Amino acid sequence: MLNRRKFSALAALGAASIALPAAWGQAKPEKTKIAISVGGKAAFYYLPLTIAEQLGYFKAEGLDVEISDFAGGARALQAVVGGSADVCAGAYEHTINLQSKNQFYQAFVLAGRAPQIAVGVSTKNMSGYSGIADLRGKKIGVSAPGSSTNMVANLVLSRGGLKASDVSFIGVGVSAGALTALRSGQIDAISNTDPVMTMLEQKGDVKIISDTRTLKGTHEVFGGPMPAACLYASAEFVQKNPNTCQALANAMVHGLKWLQTAGPGDIIKTVPDNYLLGDRALYLASFDKVRESIAVDGMLPADGPKTALAAIASFDTSVKSDKIDLGKTFTNDFARRAKDKYKA
Repeated sequence: MLNRRKFSALAALGAASIALPAAWGQAKPEKTKIAISVGGKAAFYYLPLTIAEQLGYFKAEGLDVEISDFAGGARALQAVVGGSADVCAGAYEHTINLQSKNQFYQAFVLAGRAPQIAVGVSTKNMSGYSGIADLRGKKIGVSAPGSSTNMVANLVLSRGGLKASDVSFIGVGVSAGALTALRSGQIDAISNTDPVMTMLEQKGDVKIISDTRTLKGTHEVFGGPMPAACLYASAEFVQKNPNTCQALANAMVHGLKWLQTAGPGDIIKTVPDNYLLGDRALYLASFDKVRESIAVDGMLPADGPKTALAAIASFDTSVKSDKIDLGKTFTNDFARRAKDKYKA
């Protein structure tokens, strides 16, 4: 028979063992096999995702991640909304657009703190370009219609007095197809990410008219911090799978931490060869250009969601600012814990 002191000691030991997993190790993911959709994985926009995958950080968190690559963010979004993917690696602003349609999705770790998107006009097709009005009736290449590259183009057009309906948007992807479309004259202008835009710029194929590849450029275009690439999922998925979301956030923040000190040679060794688009030097020049726009610790900046909402509402009349609950579009809880774990 246990005396009271012995019983108390055993009870305390039992309580401590229950608390141990939370204190010393993360609880097991509810769902270990995860499907992630992404639109244009070869772009620097998604470099942290590629790093986490290539360096085995998802596996280290107990996850078996399958990444499906689509032509652009809008297609990747369709996969997660349609149920063929659990999580989307895509632009934060999609969570706002979805909420305006009464679909609640939540970003839970940030990969990019600037959109890394530049808009340029073809020096061949539009050699006499003098202003936004010249784009009326022209063909503009975007990664995919409805993607963040399309959103930035819409914003640039609206600031110049044009509507989206004044131009034709054509999906060209974010790699070799985008280069070909511009250089062959199929499109007159392009809104895209790096390394594509730096390659076109350095070869003199485009004249850049708007640039969010730096924090300064982003502030000039959006008027504040603009959260970009992130992992987001339905609010229901996040609620039902908190340990899985934590594992995903941990892997991504681990990747961000690695990127803080990675040199050009480390990047070249880690990314697949086809991401280099046949030009290693230009790929690395592109990386230097966008490096500061990669998130540091996975946390969304406090003012970022407001900036994104103001930008979208300025040209999309279906998004009403007063109807959007920004608090439901993101959470920093998972990234905060991941940041503490990896000292990011």
